[in-house]
Amino acid sequence: MSVTLREIREEDLERIMRWRMDEEITRYMNTDPKLTLEGQQKWLAAVRENPDVCYWLIQVNGEPAGVINLTGLSKPSGELGWAYYVGEKRLRSMRTALSLEMSLYDYVFDRLKKRAVYGDVFTLNQGVIALHKLCGCEIVEEKKNHVCKGGVFYDVTFMRMTAERWKEIRREKTYERIEFDRREGTL
Repeated sequence: MSVTLREIREEDLERIMRWRMDEEITRYMNTDPKLTLEGQQKWLAAVRENPDVCYWLIQVNGEPAGVINLTGLSKPSGELGWAYYVGEKRLRSMRTALSLEMSLYDYVFDRLKKRAVYGDVFTLNQGVIALHKLCGCEIVEEKKNHVCKGGVFYDVTFMRMTAERWKEIRREKTYERIEFDRREGTL
């Protein structure tokens, strides 16, 4: 398995739009968007101009597989948000997920010198919560009925990794290192 990250390009937008509207993906996200190519082009232009966010296209064995991002890059607190999804089902694997997450921690704490990274997960998505725990994440809070989508309320679990904790547990972790390059991710 070879996992690489690169900037998102115009030619990726239709694929990303398809992934992002896939019910299998959106069922675990805060929104069920109805996207258009024109809207995606505006989104990409906004991302390119926003110093607070960074998006990468995930590639597995050279094939586009999903999207990973960081938010809060300009916050003085040193606390970031992050999220990702692998939209190509056949390219999903535990090995890829572990490598993405732990390599992101390396990048956030070693290169960006940030203090903490946070993520939120629908509580019903117990597999991803277990994955984050396996990587060393801690549950910070669980909010009941936090997101309303289509008239249904969902509980959300908030998780965090701190620079201090990653430094303590990193030696115990085995993963294939994936290079995050801010220059590439900035678009």
